[in-house]
Amino acid sequence: MLPPAVPRPPAHLRVVDPAKARAGAARRRRTGRAESPLARKRRARRINAVLAEAYPYAVAELDFASPYQLLVATVLSAQTTDVRVNSVTPRLFAAYPDPRSLAEADEAEVQEIVRPLGFYRAKTRAVQMLAQKIVDDFDGEVPGRLEDLVTLPGVGRKTANVVLGNAFGVPGLTVDTHFGRLARRFGWSEEEDPVKVERDVAELFEPKDWTDLSQRLVYHGRRICHSQRPACGVCPVADLCPSYGSGPTDAAEAAQLLKYEFAPGREELLDAFMAGRTRAQLQDDGWALSP
Repeated sequence: MLPPAVPRPPAHLRVVDPAKARAGAARRRRTGRAESPLARKRRARRINAVLAEAYPYAVAELDFASPYQLLVATVLSAQTTDVRVNSVTPRLFAAYPDPRSLAEADEAEVQEIVRPLGFYRAKTRAVQMLAQKIVDDFDGEVPGRLEDLVTLPGVGRKTANVVLGNAFGVPGLTVDTHFGRLARRFGWSEEEDPVKVERDVAELFEPKDWTDLSQRLVYHGRRICHSQRPACGVCPVADLCPSYGSGPTDAAEAAQLLKYEFAPGREELLDAFMAGRTRAQLQDDGWALSP
């Protein structure tokens, strides 16, 4: 009987020498706030460049075909996973293809559709109030300005920036839990408040990079830089991160922590992503894109 295969990180990830990563993390922990703004900006942009190579296919993981669909899906994603939201929105949008139909829908029928997401009563109220506001104040069209989006019920800056960046092509930083966690681990911000994190990170990057950066941080946070046990030993930016060592640094042990298409045994799925297959195409092929 053959011994079990040793988990290995995806071949396309940048390999970092552990000694170099340890030395870099120790140096940055010593200097802390003494890192100059220019040095921090250069390091941040290097991290973004490496993450672009690691996740060239990074896009919003909520499935949508219009600003309305993305807005509703994002509101529904609170306290649940994108995978679960994607499992219910096709039925929801087939039944209610525009804000007016959702606003006028029977509440109990909407509740039944969104029930699998949890907090279904509150979420039903939220999306129906949202839809009604769009009908009343914006002639049934989702507005394309941040100052208008944040007037909608249940829509804060994070949700507004998701919609602006992914549905309208307007640059925005989406500071969700993954983004905030990584911004602090990378030493880009010390703040907990998402608005303050957004302000700090915005100073490090050109606006044209904000939306793509947001996607890459979310991908990295879900696949490698987990909240409890980050897979430091296979992280492609380990030598640029002052938090290196927060999780296992042994490559084989860290590789076992990888999720989604990076997880051991899902190499074929990763190859398909790297070859340019879209999420929709992979789902049509029968792939499960969950962790």
